Amino acid sequence: MSNIIWKIKTFDEFTVPELYAILKARIDVFVIEQNCPYPDLDNNDQKGIHIWAEENGEILAYCRVFDKGIKYDETSFGRVLTTEQARGKNLGKQLIRYAVETIENRFHTSEIKISAQDYLLRFYSEFGFIDTGKKYLEDDIPHTEMIRK
Repeated sequence: MSNIIWKIKTFDEFTVPELYAILKARIDVFVIEQNCPYPDLDNNDQKGIHIWAEENGEILAYCRVFDKGIKYDETSFGRVLTTEQARGKNLGKQLIRYAVETIENRFHTSEIKISAQDYLLRFYSEFGFIDTGKKYLEDDIPHTEMIRK
C-alpha cells in the first residue's frame, strides 16, 4: 500500500520541513549524484509553483513551474527530479503530467519551453515536446531546448 501524497504549492505556502526536504532532494540529485556544483538557490523559487510527491515526508519526485517571462518568454518548468529510491515507478511521468496541467490551468497556455538534459529527450517527446535543435552545455551537462505548443 503506497502512501504517496502529491502537493502543489507556491513558495509562500511551504512549511519549513517541506522546503528543507525539497532543497535536500535537489542537492542530492543535481549536486551530489550528477557531481555538478551549481547555484541551486537562484532566487526563482519564490516566483514558481512547486509540485512534488512525498511519502512519509521524503521527497520522491519534484519540479517547479513558471509563468511566462521568468525563465523564458514562454511558461516553463525545471529542476525535474526523481529521487534514487523512487525511480522506476513512473512517478516522473505523473510529475510531468501534473506540471503540464498546472501550467494549462493556472497560466492558461499550453506553450511550454524547457531545458532538457539530452538523455531525457525521448522522455519529454512523449508529452509533446519538440527538440528545437538548440543545444548547449549547462553546468557541463549537455542540454537541448525543447518546446511544446
